[in-house]
Amino acid sequence: MRVTIDQNSGFCFGVVRAIGEAEAALERVGEVSSLGDIVHNRVEVQRLENMGLRTISHDDIDSLKGETLLIRAHGEPPRTYERAKALGIDIVDATCPVVARLQRCVRDAYAQMAEVNGRVVLLGKRGHAEVIGLTGQVDDDVTVVEREEDLQDLDYSRPIYFLSQTTQSIDLFNHLAEVIRGRMAEGVTLTVNDTICRRVAGREALLAEFSKSVDVVLFVCGRKSSNGKVLSDVCRAANPRCYNIEEESELRPEWFDGCRSVGICGATSTPAWLMQRVKEAIEQRFCDKR
Repeated sequence: MRVTIDQNSGFCFGVVRAIGEAEAALERVGEVSSLGDIVHNRVEVQRLENMGLRTISHDDIDSLKGETLLIRAHGEPPRTYERAKALGIDIVDATCPVVARLQRCVRDAYAQMAEVNGRVVLLGKRGHAEVIGLTGQVDDDVTVVEREEDLQDLDYSRPIYFLSQTTQSIDLFNHLAEVIRGRMAEGVTLTVNDTICRRVAGREALLAEFSKSVDVVLFVCGRKSSNGKVLSDVCRAANPRCYNIEEESELRPEWFDGCRSVGICGATSTPAWLMQRVKEAIEQRFCDKR
């Protein structure tokens, strides 16, 4: 049985940068607090915790007076920076540059819509860290939609500026844009700004091709990963024998019945070393029996 790791999977640039910033800060000060999971991958978080990284929530910020706080790749709203500054907290800002650019775009879009009594609409997952950081740029005065059903509540008699969380599906964004366009009142302006990160979105076609090339797909990602949900759905659509796991302990022998090839892939929050560990576990536990 042949086991292959997808070379296009694994950490995106923003996650690599955030983890590098965390490791450098840990080496410098010994202990750093991350505001939320630095990456939506439990195994990688545990590795960094063993180095001294502590995961905290917003409720814990007041206890960090004078300490070091990491802003992860997802970014934060301005109020978080203001609060930390008031407490004398040293901030390590690891916001992904793509997300930071989108934050500026949200502010610009909001200012533009304010002039014409319009509305900013964002395709995103409600409650997701990146979305909280994006809507927080303008005091949460943004309409967040997740699916076509959410569009029924929009006011199509007013201008709309439509953009997206960086890790959303391009197909979904384009589809919703067309639905909105078809519902706009005559003469009312719709602005569509595709703000999806191509370093992430470009993986969809590659993952589909990879999934079709093997008998079984193992998609490795944390269960909190929004990007993982999108990409694993792409893999499953291309190959129904696709199984999601967080680590190698979840492997089940029946998945490999009649299997001659296995492909391992993952989300932008999946470390390469974890996919390698899954590969080695498959080879040790199943390959020699087939």
